[in-house]
Amino acid sequence: MNQFFYGLLLYIALMLPPVVNLMESIMIVHMHMQMPMLVIAGFLMARLFQKRFPRFFQKWNQNGVPGILLFMIIMVYWMIPRTMDEALTIQSVEVFKFISLPFLAGVPLRDSWKKLSAFGRNSIIVSFTIMFFGMGWLYIESPEQLCNNYLLIEQITLGWGFVTLAICFVIYLVYFYFIDHSQYS
Repeated sequence: MNQFFYGLLLYIALMLPPVVNLMESIMIVHMHMQMPMLVIAGFLMARLFQKRFPRFFQKWNQNGVPGILLFMIIMVYWMIPRTMDEALTIQSVEVFKFISLPFLAGVPLRDSWKKLSAFGRNSIIVSFTIMFFGMGWLYIESPEQLCNNYLLIEQITLGWGFVTLAICFVIYLVYFYFIDHSQYS
């Protein structure tokens, strides 16, 4: 119940107009802070949903694959430059962001992650690593503004943020490959 409370508190804090305006005013903060924090809020709130609706999660996400696919679809959707731009200009897209990231990405992520094998979890991380390198390259190398609401320098900064995250994922994967997992089981 504590996690649900903390997740709900984070969710409400992220919806406060001054917080929304601040986080959405800087491109890298919008993409790499606000959006992941919305997913974390849903992740924290998910435990209550799992306890309240166990049959739903057992029936529709038995092995974790449907939930992780929903998580991936939502995350890929929000990485598209146009959707981030529309979240600033179209109110319904902004509302969808505040619903989809916590409840269609955060909740399924929590329910699915432990159900996946180590290979499945690492496959997801590899997928995000490749996507982040690709998005970083796109944001850095694009000569045109991809988002009308942000400056070109903010776009380049976001690109380097994506590349940095991809490098961190690579470091994790190398670490995971070389560690003896039997010591931690």
